[in-house]
Amino acid sequence: MRIHPITRGLIAVLMCALPALPAMAARFELQGGVSYMGSPSDGYSSPAAFGEVIFEPNPIGSSHFTWSPDVTVGWIGGRTGNTYAQFNADRYTVRNDAFVLAGGVRFHYGPTYAWYQPLFLSFQLAVHAGRTQALSTVYEFVTTVGYQGNHWSLGIRHISNSSFHEPNRGETMAVAGIAF
Repeated sequence: MRIHPITRGLIAVLMCALPALPAMAARFELQGGVSYMGSPSDGYSSPAAFGEVIFEPNPIGSSHFTWSPDVTVGWIGGRTGNTYAQFNADRYTVRNDAFVLAGGVRFHYGPTYAWYQPLFLSFQLAVHAGRTQALSTVYEFVTTVGYQGNHWSLGIRHISNSSFHEPNRGETMAVAGIAF
């Protein structure tokens, strides 16, 4: 598997900085779930695991909106078996694992003690290794909608290249996490 030199450089820099991130973070989450290539109705599922670091929230002006820097490292398992034989002759198969490194922001809305304040929307840009039918470019966009409890989180995450390159099946997953 070839990795673009710029991607290798970014991964090396972030891997060196990764041990310091939890010390600076307000929250560290370990997440796991099931990822579906395309849509869940297609049935092409695979396990997924992520580590996410969320930094201190910052207010946006005098509004009730806050944003937090957000860094995610993750893995989406490859798919094997006869179910996926139709993809084996394509340029991008489904057999490769995908390793994802993403950074962006997590938004919240509401006063600190409002019932809806733990709801969040996250946008990230990602680079990854392991091109597949679902993730066919080096760069991807990550969108997550979820709920963040004190020591847990639930979310729906979608990773895709927004049709800048085909194939673009994307990965859609349900993730559950524990937070420290």
